[in-house]
Amino acid sequence: MSPPFRDGANRVGVACAAERGKIISAKVFVGNLAFSTQREEVESLFAQVGQVVDVFLPVDRETGKPRGFAFVEFSSEGEATEAIQRFDGYELGGRPLRVNAAEDRPRRTPSFGGGPRQFDEGGGGGDRFGGGDRFGGGGKPKGSRRNIRAKKRSL
Repeated sequence: MSPPFRDGANRVGVACAAERGKIISAKVFVGNLAFSTQREEVESLFAQVGQVVDVFLPVDRETGKPRGFAFVEFSSEGEATEAIQRFDGYELGGRPLRVNAAEDRPRRTPSFGGGPRQFDEGGGGGDRFGGGDRFGGGGKPKGSRRNIRAKKRSL
């Protein structure tokens, strides 16, 4: 069994579930947390229901401050269901918690390219005044009008 890992300022987990031979699918979303809530508070609260495997409190990338929600992972789905029933509406830090089953986030396309490009089959180029793209497709001319006019004059 491997030692606990630390992969974020507010995330501490136990050994990888795959190494223990268990598949853990019992994760709950905890919303409306006070921004001053610590990971240990959330863990001790939810440990009353069952074995907490992981607590993840995301922080804002720019400010480093908590975002006001958490994900708590249990060792079984039954424990997660009990946590939802028991702690939905529970007051922690002066705020009523919103607890429900965590949903898988849909896959996002990469922001640096937007996915695979479609190329022209014909292999034709753009127009002779700077139109098209680097890959031989036609389309809207690139550059300002002044640059395009200058290219026309130089031909």
